[in-house]
Amino acid sequence: MQLGSRLLLTFVPPLAALIIRLLRFFVRCEVLGQERLTDEWERGNRVIISFWHDQLLLMVCGYPGKRANTLISPSKDGELLARTMRLFGHEAVRGSSSRGGREAFKHLLKLASEPTDFVLTPDGPKGPRHQIKDGVIQLARMTGRPIIPMAFVCSKGHRFASWDKFLFPYPFSRGVYSFGAALFYQRGESTDSFRERIEQAMKANQRAAESCLEARGATAV
Repeated sequence: MQLGSRLLLTFVPPLAALIIRLLRFFVRCEVLGQERLTDEWERGNRVIISFWHDQLLLMVCGYPGKRANTLISPSKDGELLARTMRLFGHEAVRGSSSRGGREAFKHLLKLASEPTDFVLTPDGPKGPRHQIKDGVIQLARMTGRPIIPMAFVCSKGHRFASWDKFLFPYPFSRGVYSFGAALFYQRGESTDSFRERIEQAMKANQRAAESCLEARGATAV
């Protein structure tokens, strides 16, 4: 590994974790529907949390659990993200739809018997934006775990000119975390049918977060 890469991997994750914590401290947030997640835990279910890739930055601060395994791409950027997530107590499973996906999926299946939640961005790592890929569908089907849609919106921030229009919230903005109702795969259901249910649930959860923000006199960026 070159010196520049070693320096990046050493110093960027702690800096990124600090920025995330500071942003969360300075963004006024409220939470909708968290009981939908905690109710599943009380029933003995560990879950698959699903949110869009563009909302990733502050999601780790909105997760109220103690342990999660996040599916992260095996790219260099993914390594930086994985090391950052470890600073929040979360583990990474490395893989994507285009690289290492089969091995990552097998690893998640092995972890399914452990008391840990899974976190996926179903349109990552390269899009198309806000379109569900097969990974989250098959994981729910094969593990029997419910999918919990999660969303984050804020009133002020910057949208990058990336494929996902990545959101960087501004300090002193108003934010909303929202958790949707649990979605279980129904035996015999087609992949397309389940995909449609997940996509509609995630869109509805997004609208709920945006509506909450609008009720406070703000508009989501």
